[in-house]
Amino acid sequence: MKAHHRQLVEPKTREHRGRIVKTTGDGMLVEFPSVVDAVRCAAEAQRGMIDREPQLPDEQRIKFRIGINLGDVIAEGSDIFGDGVNVAARLEALAEPGGICVSGVVRDQIRDRLPYEFEDLGEQNVKNIARPVRVHALGPQAIADLPASSMPISASRRRHGRGVSIVAATAAVLALGVGAWWLWPTTKHSSAPEVATATSISQPFVAPRLSIVVLPFANLSNDPERQYFADGITEDVTTDLSRIPNMFVIARGTAFSYRGKPADPKQIGRELGVRYLLEGSVQTLGTRLRITAQLIDGETNGR
Repeated sequence: MKAHHRQLVEPKTREHRGRIVKTTGDGMLVEFPSVVDAVRCAAEAQRGMIDREPQLPDEQRIKFRIGINLGDVIAEGSDIFGDGVNVAARLEALAEPGGICVSGVVRDQIRDRLPYEFEDLGEQNVKNIARPVRVHALGPQAIADLPASSMPISASRRRHGRGVSIVAATAAVLALGVGAWWLWPTTKHSSAPEVATATSISQPFVAPRLSIVVLPFANLSNDPERQYFADGITEDVTTDLSRIPNMFVIARGTAFSYRGKPADPKQIGRELGVRYLLEGSVQTLGTRLRITAQLIDGETNGR
């Protein structure tokens, strides 16, 4: 297993500007500044595995499952976590041994940019994710039909190895999201990796203390044109909070997707990976303007 990582997976990751965030047993979490790079790296790594140890019978060969997602993640130190990573882990569990599963947003991003023929598996309900996830799969046979994977260019001939450019891209994931793939090996003759996967995924998620989402302020006025004012309040508060050092604030676009959707604060906190939620309302009473807000603890529902 270490030889596969050292000789194939790690060089391919560097070649495509990825960063190995962490390893969990035989599994691996990797982030990329580009979802195109993430998918290309995954496909080439899977294709490269076909050419390794050809003398072994199929049932004894190590095979990887790979899941790829593009979404908001939380960066804390060198680690990343949150809903974007959780979805990637769920996609990995849906992939065939030797195959790749990607989310619908990943497929949309790479549709006209990569030649891979993904199969649409439809919407899938996955554990601890509130909404169904659209899943597309690249199966082992489709990967086997790809050209043989070339060995990556050596680090001495590339400028974007483990350098400053990678660190800068990592910092950008706080607001823009990042393509991440969760790689976990399986073999047909052993159920141990399945148990390990379930154990790693079931660990409780703890949101960072300084993390918040500002939900869209409700317009309680009779005038629907006041909605723009309520939205402006939401945007201003989001911007001001984002200026606090070490504070992670969910982007406006993500927060506005919850407009008009009743949801439990604990559920929203888990989906977005935040500890606190700020909600409020705007109401005009004649010439008077009333703005209310309340801070909710996403772990306890306390106000």
